Amino acid sequence: MPSKIRLLRCAALSDVAEYAYGAAVPPDAHLLFAAGACPLDDAGKTVAVGDYAGQARQMMHNLKTALAEAGAELSDVVKTTVYVASSSQRDLVAAWKVVRDCFGDHDPPSTLLGVTVLGYDDQLVEIDALAALDAG
Repeated sequence: MPSKIRLLRCAALSDVAEYAYGAAVPPDAHLLFAAGACPLDDAGKTVAVGDYAGQARQMMHNLKTALAEAGAELSDVVKTTVYVASSSQRDLVAAWKVVRDCFGDHDPPSTLLGVTVLGYDDQLVEIDALAALDAG
């Protein structure tokens, strides 16, 4: 499926952004809406308390696991939204670096947001994703 997703660049916009400005999926693709992946371990406890990057690593592990359940992988992701419980740009960047590293060469459109609070005790990050799956 990754070759069917077309990541869109825009020469009229800055190339500083570490993601595509848009993504197109073929009309026969099935869309997978992934719930927000949180930095929880198998027992449901928040990991890496106080560590944005540590929590982002667990968050991405959980996203990969959830995608795999549907037969998808990170290269099938069409768009993400990353939530970081902080008003500090440094904290947002720490989480973002982990996300970018996990996606590698596949850089789907993404939104990075600083928020006041997330749902679990000690939770600092969360990511939701939209993926495209083969119709067959």
